[in-house]
Amino acid sequence: MYKHLFFDLDHTLWDHNTNSKLALDEVYLHFDLHTYGILSSVQFYTIFNKINHQLWDLYEQGKISQPELRHQRFRMIFSELGCYDYSLCDEISDKYINISVRKPNLLPNAKLVLEYLFPKYPLHIITNGFMEVQDIKMTAGGIKHYFKEIVTFQNSGYKKPEAGIFEYALDLVGAKPSECIMIGDSFQSDIVGAHQAGIDTVFFNPDGRAQELTLKPKHEVKDLIELKGIF
Repeated sequence: MYKHLFFDLDHTLWDHNTNSKLALDEVYLHFDLHTYGILSSVQFYTIFNKINHQLWDLYEQGKISQPELRHQRFRMIFSELGCYDYSLCDEISDKYINISVRKPNLLPNAKLVLEYLFPKYPLHIITNGFMEVQDIKMTAGGIKHYFKEIVTFQNSGYKKPEAGIFEYALDLVGAKPSECIMIGDSFQSDIVGAHQAGIDTVFFNPDGRAQELTLKPKHEVKDLIELKGIF
């Protein structure tokens, strides 16, 4: 039925939470962050996640830029602690990005499913992540070779859930919406976004999160291994 499969990357294939936690642990130790009043790497991870989610929401709404997202994260954390040494914050930001994107952890069964799908379909990535780091992530995780096209804001000019990023992907691979399906973990960005472009969807929902269903995805799975029963 389908000729092309589109995947999200972060939180769908690449284990962002694990890789981010490991990187923040290293950053915490490297910069002796306990001296700034952050009591543990666990507290650091908790604060980072709260602020990072807020800023990513703003970025996806077009309210802040990529550089603002990258640098504001740690500036906001340390401003709460009364530290306004922004050169230090920017150094920490660069260190975190350099470490985290090179972590290899994937979500359970990601590589197994890609190995199964790869001979059957052309596989592609549609992500709101930044082009320069997505390539590094996929290489670190050993999955880059499975994908033909990588679509981001930088090459499409749009972010999920805007229909434009999906329409750009369709033009890139030379396919009709009915010939493609999108697999992702974000109901708003991946499922609603793809639906607006007329593309079927698989909602990857490993935690069984309740959603206010404005529309129904074609499929919903809790484990990526379930994709073998769909395709």
